[in-house]
Amino acid sequence: MSQKRRRRRSKLPEQPVQANIEKLTPEGRGLAHVNGKPVFIDYALQGEQVVFQYTRTSSKFDEGKAIEILSASTDRVQPPCPHFGICGGCSLQHIDTDVQIQFKQNALLDHLQHLAKTQPEKILEPLRGPTLGYRYKARLGVKYVEKKAKVLVGFREKSNSYLADLSTCKVLHPSVGEKLEKLSALIMGMEARTSIPQIEVAVSEITTSLIVRHLVALSNSDQQALIDFAQTENLQIFLQSAGPDSILPLWPENPEPLHYQLANHDIRIDFKPSDFTQVNPVINQQMIDRALEFMNLQDSDTVLDLFSGLGNFTLPMAKQAKKVTGVEGAEVMVAKARDNAALNNISNVEFFAADLSADLSGYPWLNQSYDQILLDPPRSGAMEMLKHLKKLKARRIVYISCNPVTLARDANVLVNEYGYSLTAAGVMDMFPHTAHVESIAVFDL
Repeated sequence: MSQKRRRRRSKLPEQPVQANIEKLTPEGRGLAHVNGKPVFIDYALQGEQVVFQYTRTSSKFDEGKAIEILSASTDRVQPPCPHFGICGGCSLQHIDTDVQIQFKQNALLDHLQHLAKTQPEKILEPLRGPTLGYRYKARLGVKYVEKKAKVLVGFREKSNSYLADLSTCKVLHPSVGEKLEKLSALIMGMEARTSIPQIEVAVSEITTSLIVRHLVALSNSDQQALIDFAQTENLQIFLQSAGPDSILPLWPENPEPLHYQLANHDIRIDFKPSDFTQVNPVINQQMIDRALEFMNLQDSDTVLDLFSGLGNFTLPMAKQAKKVTGVEGAEVMVAKARDNAALNNISNVEFFAADLSADLSGYPWLNQSYDQILLDPPRSGAMEMLKHLKKLKARRIVYISCNPVTLARDANVLVNEYGYSLTAAGVMDMFPHTAHVESIAVFDL
C-alpha cells in the first residue's frame, strides 16, 4: 500500500457515527448531515436512523456504510442474495421492488425538470418483469487468488477492484448464476487458471454460451475440461485469445446461432454471443411493444432508426411501415442486421454504417425525409445526432434511454430549441435491484 493511500485511510474517523437519513440520492445512497457536512451512506434509506462507518472523507462531503439500522424504514426488505453488500453488482436489493420503481421514476422526472425544465404530459406506467434471474448478458471477472487457493468468478466488490467471493448470483440467468461454484472449480482444475481473466455470458432461447478469455494458449487437457463441462451443463463454449475477432467455438464445433423471438411480431433475431443484445428479454419485448404503440405506424410512414444494432426495433417497425432506415456504428452489426432482415423475409429496410457520435454531413440517408424517428443511443446520448434532427423535422421522435442525465440534456434541445413537446415518458425496469434507469420518452412536433 502506498504512503499516500495509508495517509488517506488514517484520517478516517475510526468510531462509528449515528445519523438520520434525509433522503435517497440518485445512486441509491442515503444522505445525512454530520456537523453540517453531507455524508453519503450506502445501504441506508430515507427516514432511517443508522450507525455508519466512514469509508471516505473529502473537503466537501464524506462517504460511509451503514453497519447498524436503529430505526428501519418500512421500505426496507431482506435482500434475496446472500452476497448483497459485498458484491457491487446490485445496490438496491434492500429496498422493496415497488419502491425501487418509484425511485427510478422520480430520478427520471427530476433530471427532466432540472436539465430540460420540462415534464411529460403523461407519465407512463413503469414496465416491469422478473426481478431475479433476468440478466441474460454479463461479463464475469475471473481471478485465481493464491491465498484462498481458489478461483473467484463473478462481479467486483463494491467500491474497489477486487472480485467478490461469490457462490451464486440471483440476478443472472440460473444457467450461470447457480453455477458460479462449478465454474470456479472447473477453472481451478485447469493449467491456465492464472491466465483466464474473464468469461462473457450470453443466454438465448436455446442455450447458454460462455466466451472464455485466455491470455495463454490452452493445453489439450484444459480444452477437454471445458468441453466436458459444456456437455455436462448443456452449454456452448467459445474461446477468445485476443480481440473480438479471435472468438472461436470450442464446443460444439459448429454451434447453432443464438437467437431470441419477438413473439408479438413473429420475428427471430439471430446473434453471436459477443453481440450487443438487451440483458432483459422480458423488458425488451415490452419496450418494443410500447414504442410501436406510440408510433402507431401506417403503411405510408417512413422511419429512421438510429443506433439500430441487430434490428431489434427496425424489423418490427418495418412490418408496419412503408420503409425503415437503420443506422448503426459498427459495420459488423449492420451486416448482421441485414442477415436478420433476410431471415425474416423483410425487404422494406435499409441499413447503413455511420459513427453517430461524429460529423455526419454527407451521408445520403440524412438527405431523405422521415415521418418518425427512433433513437436508442448509448449512455453518452445522441448530442451529435440532434444537430440533424432539427432539419429532418420528423413529426414524432421516440427516444429509448439508458441514462436519464443524457436523455434530459437531449430533451432540453428537442423541447426548448426545436419546439418538440414531451408527450410521454416513463421508466422500464431493465436492471432490477440496481440504480440503472432505463426509460422511454416520446416527443411530438
